[in-house]
Amino acid sequence: MEFLQDNLIYLIPVLGLVGIITMIIKSAWVVKQDAGDENMQVLAGYIADGAMAFLRAEWKILTYFAVIGAILLAYSGTLVETSSPVIAISFLIGAFTSAFAGYVGMRIATKANVRTTQAARTSLAKALKVSFTGGSVMGIGVAGLAVLGLGSLFIVFYQMYVTSSNPAEGVNGEQMAKALEVLAGFSLGAESIALFARVGGGIYTKAADVGADLVGKVEAGIPEDDVRNPATIADNVGDNVGDVAGMGADLFGSYVATILATMVLGREIVSVDNFGGIAPILLPMLIAGLGLIFSIIATFFVRIKNETDSVQTALNMGNWSSIIMTAIASFFAVRWLLPETMSIRGFDFTKTDVFMAIMVGLVVGTLMSLITEYYTAMGKRPVMSIIKQSSTGHATNIIAGLAVGMESTVLPILVLASGIYGAHYFAGLYGVAIAAAGMMATTAMQLAIDAFGPIADNAGGIAEMSQLPDEVRHRTDNLDAVGNTTAATGKGFAIASAALTSLALFAAFVGIAGIDRIDIYKADVLAGLFVGGMIPYIFSALCISAVGRAAMDMVQEVRRQFREIPGIMEYKAKPEYEKCVAISTEASIREMMLPGAIALIVPLLVGFSFGPEVLGGLLAGVTVSGVLMGMFQSNAGGAWDNAKKSFEKGVEINGEMFFKKSEPHKASVTGDTVGDPFKDTSGPSMNILIKLMSIVSLIIAPHIAVGPAEGTAKVETVKEVKIASPVKTVATENNILRLK
Repeated sequence: MEFLQDNLIYLIPVLGLVGIITMIIKSAWVVKQDAGDENMQVLAGYIADGAMAFLRAEWKILTYFAVIGAILLAYSGTLVETSSPVIAISFLIGAFTSAFAGYVGMRIATKANVRTTQAARTSLAKALKVSFTGGSVMGIGVAGLAVLGLGSLFIVFYQMYVTSSNPAEGVNGEQMAKALEVLAGFSLGAESIALFARVGGGIYTKAADVGADLVGKVEAGIPEDDVRNPATIADNVGDNVGDVAGMGADLFGSYVATILATMVLGREIVSVDNFGGIAPILLPMLIAGLGLIFSIIATFFVRIKNETDSVQTALNMGNWSSIIMTAIASFFAVRWLLPETMSIRGFDFTKTDVFMAIMVGLVVGTLMSLITEYYTAMGKRPVMSIIKQSSTGHATNIIAGLAVGMESTVLPILVLASGIYGAHYFAGLYGVAIAAAGMMATTAMQLAIDAFGPIADNAGGIAEMSQLPDEVRHRTDNLDAVGNTTAATGKGFAIASAALTSLALFAAFVGIAGIDRIDIYKADVLAGLFVGGMIPYIFSALCISAVGRAAMDMVQEVRRQFREIPGIMEYKAKPEYEKCVAISTEASIREMMLPGAIALIVPLLVGFSFGPEVLGGLLAGVTVSGVLMGMFQSNAGGAWDNAKKSFEKGVEINGEMFFKKSEPHKASVTGDTVGDPFKDTSGPSMNILIKLMSIVSLIIAPHIAVGPAEGTAKVETVKEVKIASPVKTVATENNILRLK
């Protein structure tokens, strides 16, 4: 135990390495599975090639961005004492790791899809095993890379700035602040790539999806996954670049930002522990590492035996197992690491309070997923209300979907607000941050469940294009239906985690910027609040408009091919799939730039022009507005999608059965077309928007600070005093002097 205590800092990257090794093993298993006949492999090859073409085009642009960003960060690191040019290296590592995480997940997803189709020819159980194992490669890989990257960089920067400089200064001193400021570059790199991957991937997938739906389904009367549909390959590519690579980069960024925010706040904690004062900083990384290990174990619980077994129940078994095991492990980790009593910004709490805050985070994450499932799952009241109103036309379908989306914000916001209050009640601002870390601890399992959906969707597409027997398509449809629900719940989980993470980052920003409150009675702060509330709307408008423009190009191309290439409908001619892939690729790369620029530039303009308090008002507005917009759009889109899929299975309205190609079904296709950019482009991008703006603000906080950062004492408001490991506090007028 003493050896572990002395070397705990080195254990964290080891846990990440375990995740990487597991990812490699699972990836190798998927690749060894039967890939089906030659026709299936050719179709899967089209999808894989299209996905890689998109990534290459995206990476080319993002490489320029990363280099320019690194140069600016290196320069800014020379301007203030609490930063360093090394932040540029941290930024580049974060950007590369985020991009690599998306690449790994997408690469295996494009191999798992056709293998899932082939497995579905045997049994539902085998198909689930292949598709979920493919998804778990993404989940475990993302979490493993994050834990390994953060843990390793923290060791390097801790040794570089704290141990080698002035170890007597203690955890609350300027050198530790510098180490964490440099580490924040890793999070900035990860979130920057995540934003472009999410927005670009979302534009890609929805442009293709809308073209496949409107021309293929509605006009030509063929399935969107029919081999005759020119947009079908682009549509299946989009599932990978948007819902696998995009979601992977998104949750990678959330995971890193949550841990970082908790570490920054942990630096401010006044305590004495057996780990040199860094126990509150190490705790979020350790919980993340433990959550990764237990998520790996829980993947073995996701299995079914018979065709009639519930796939959703099997996935829930894995999810609940990971949550329960992580909760138990967190209890012992907190008892072992933390001292009995601690304090942050005058708020006293105990290690039991910290554990309770972690539990609050786990409960909030679970409830958010359950509520999202209710509002988006087939057979539930919200989706049924859309189905019923589809019987009276396209307009009433749209009205019903909008109403469901708006209503779906009520319970999640109440849960989120209760979670914030409860976590703060137990352990102050550190409690809010550690609650977010607890929620994100099982990211590996959450993302595995989420990534399983697009793999199953692709598997169904390949089955349709290959004209396999109905029983195969029935099995893939079973997986796909569950995948739609898990994708929706994954988005609910992501936006909830983003809200808590942004609040923790906000608290860290306030401390580093040297302000103690955001006063909305000030006109400039109130103006910043309103401007912040507006940003998610213009961001969403840009994303949705981009999908609309790209979809118009796609629709025209699909119509042209049906018109100019004779024999497509009779299976005598092959559509020009590559032209549809090129349209989506070019549109997504072109259209992702402006929304991304807003998230990066607005905090810089406001912070340097008006100061940290106005920037704080801006962040508050962005966070509240962005969370609501994210929930509304994601849930409305998910409900519209499953309403459409319900008609494909057959639904009863007022005693009459309706199926595909009926008038209510056509209305549901229109609703799904509206909901597509909501749920897969603008909605999910909201959580990256609010996190990225918070991280940019945190990075520039030392440059616009109006006073010393929290954790640095000040005497007579003039001279800063370096602090050693604190034991007690002495209050003097408006200042707090911490003494050893």
